[in-house]
Amino acid sequence: MTPPPHLPPRLLGRIFVPFACGYYFSYFFRTVNAVIAPELVRDLGVDANRLGLLTGAYFLAFALFQLPLGVLLDRFGPRRVNGGLLAVAACGAALFGLSESLDGLIAGRALIGLGVSGCLMSSMKAFTLWFPMSRFATLNGWLMAAGGVGAPSASVPVEALLRVTDWRGIFDALAALTFAAAMLVFLIVPERAEGSPRAGLAAFARGFAAIYRDAVFWRVAGVSMTVHATFLALQGLWAAPWLHDVAGFDRSAVAVILLAMAAATTVGFAAVGAVSDRLAQQGIAPLTLFKWGAAINVVLVLSFALGITAIAVPQWMLFAFVAPTATLSYAILTARYDRGFAGRVNTALNMLVFACAFAAQWGIGAIVDLWPAAAGRYPFVAYGAGFGTCLALQALALARLLTLRTAAAR
Repeated sequence: MTPPPHLPPRLLGRIFVPFACGYYFSYFFRTVNAVIAPELVRDLGVDANRLGLLTGAYFLAFALFQLPLGVLLDRFGPRRVNGGLLAVAACGAALFGLSESLDGLIAGRALIGLGVSGCLMSSMKAFTLWFPMSRFATLNGWLMAAGGVGAPSASVPVEALLRVTDWRGIFDALAALTFAAAMLVFLIVPERAEGSPRAGLAAFARGFAAIYRDAVFWRVAGVSMTVHATFLALQGLWAAPWLHDVAGFDRSAVAVILLAMAAATTVGFAAVGAVSDRLAQQGIAPLTLFKWGAAINVVLVLSFALGITAIAVPQWMLFAFVAPTATLSYAILTARYDRGFAGRVNTALNMLVFACAFAAQWGIGAIVDLWPAAAGRYPFVAYGAGFGTCLALQALALARLLTLRTAAAR
């Protein structure tokens, strides 16, 4: 068996580290509202529906920018695109911390989503330019792990910071740190032109059309659109209310569980890419691991919808550990297309995933809000209905994927 190509430490320091820093903040912003939600509810008097809309605004702005992002990445490169967008995220964090109204908070949250919308895709684009494709899944796993560290940073540490400052002070600090991450990308990452000439906008549009006409793309994307999007919606907001309202944990315990989940996600991200590359060397395609991970996720969401609480902590820990297998869809589809399509195929997929994450995060809130809260808690049946809707869509997508035998290069 041929050993995988070496990854030079100096190149990792100049390429991987700056993009990983940006992706760290992307994940931090994605999950921080799960911890500060009680403060937002107290200060603004929002219900579950509006809380879902506020938090989901990140996903909506993120999703809407994905197709333009693919064009920008393929035309201007990942350094300039990601650095500029991170500066926008810093502005959004500053606006969020200054806003006194729900509309202002939604605008700030949307700007944050827009600003971090390029972190993952820019990183993937840079990996295709600087590293061998045989290490793509490994690098993606490391990147996801770096982002996953942002989730535990947004749990117990934020809970502790809320005892010495408020959520506005936290977002002021986040604005400054995110701007520093933007400068790191601008100043450290080198430029590298692609080997093929840049196409015009019409050619880019035809590329997106070809991707969206591919039946294999939709069968793989269908699972990411449901399984991965549900994970994003639950980890980013609804796991915490479920643990409080259904399982009966107090706020401090919920913060600790979210921290443990985030750690499990980080380990899962680091493991899934390396395991996928190792299995591929033994003739087992990433698609197989992708299918198994999706099936386990469906079973776990079923347990949440049924309100099984006797083993709530192990359930959520396993959910957080297995969920990263859904991100194999990016590696599977990247390998299916020419390198010149890397930015477009990943953003074409990412747009769908994050649009569904917005729909899931807001939709669960809208469904939960159909039942009145008693003593600050929503009933089990409300979460069962919200989570069950996501479950049904996941099961349909998985059924279509299981009949797919290969996603080989076109």
